[in-house]
Amino acid sequence: MTGLKALGHEVTDELVFADNYVINTCAVTKEAERKSRQFVGKVKRINPKADIYVIGCASEKNAEQFSIKGVKYVSGTAKKEDVLQMVSGVHIAEIPQEYESMPIGTNFRARAYVKIEDGCNNFCAYCIIPYLRGRCRSRSIQSIREECVKYAENTDEIVLTGINVSCYGLDIGTSLPELILSLSDLPVRIRLSSLEANIVDKNFMDAIVKAGNVCPHFHLSLQSGSTAVLQEMHRHYTAEEYKEKVDLIRSYFPSAAITTDIIVGFPTETEEQFKETLAFAEEIAFANIHVFPYSRRFGTAAYPLGSLPDAVMADRVRRLTELRDRLKKAYESPFVGSDLEVVVETSDGVFAEGYSENYIRVYVPDRDFTPGKKITVTIEGERADGLLAR
Repeated sequence: MTGLKALGHEVTDELVFADNYVINTCAVTKEAERKSRQFVGKVKRINPKADIYVIGCASEKNAEQFSIKGVKYVSGTAKKEDVLQMVSGVHIAEIPQEYESMPIGTNFRARAYVKIEDGCNNFCAYCIIPYLRGRCRSRSIQSIREECVKYAENTDEIVLTGINVSCYGLDIGTSLPELILSLSDLPVRIRLSSLEANIVDKNFMDAIVKAGNVCPHFHLSLQSGSTAVLQEMHRHYTAEEYKEKVDLIRSYFPSAAITTDIIVGFPTETEEQFKETLAFAEEIAFANIHVFPYSRRFGTAAYPLGSLPDAVMADRVRRLTELRDRLKKAYESPFVGSDLEVVVETSDGVFAEGYSENYIRVYVPDRDFTPGKKITVTIEGERADGLLAR
């Protein structure tokens, strides 16, 4: 958006009438890819005469599905900035070997998101992303720090993001702990996006404690609580090893929020193995779980395994979702009566809402708060979707 503004365009991220639309597509699941295609149709209905520019993972995977009337430019995940030149035709650039810098943005509502790396080296059996985004490519600490310093002028929270944040620095001779320490002097809280279990060790936790401004929220990707399924998924840890990482985190931060992703219905998952996942999730006592039904993606190692029946998938999603809701409530309830720091994000005129340092959604009676700024509130009760403060 910054690049388009620099070229003199009026830019918005709202779905409104426009002369040009840039659509960044996703291919992580079949549903995400379908929605990406649908979005092209949506903008065509808003303005049938508009020029549409399609970039991202779904167009990297299959450019032809977007080569329809009204789509002027289709590219993949590489050279996204080429869209600024409004190039005609279909062009898929080669996946780069080094991190590609983009202009520093200024368009965010409350929290700022800073991308620190691209690509992934894991090649999990169910995942198409490494084939589309390439190997892990890290951005320099200096470049990341410069962007964070700029954002710190307007927000009290910065989220470090990437395709696989845990592999940050492996290709440029540094590490995620070193990056965390380089940001420790900034007057903001730093939140880490999704992490792999292998990053959690004493050196990592010591760096977080020393930095002092990292949120006690660890989104530690699990995918299955069954070691046998984890092996089939090509995940590089056992359920027991994962628990050891959680125990280490809690030895430093006893009330930390441990959140995760779990894939339900991997093709080889039996009913007993799914029950292992339910039992493991309860044992860990996750603060929240992102529940994903398995999505079969052509080109992945798991694709030849097929899929489980839809009814089985739906039943397992329901059962895990019910457990998630119960565990989430169990984690949040003890904070009633305590003080939490909340970065305000939105307001409806009655309540302002935002997230606490341990990623609980908090609602506060609106008193004309400034989005992006941190406030300390006292929790007085619960809501279905979070906590209520005064």
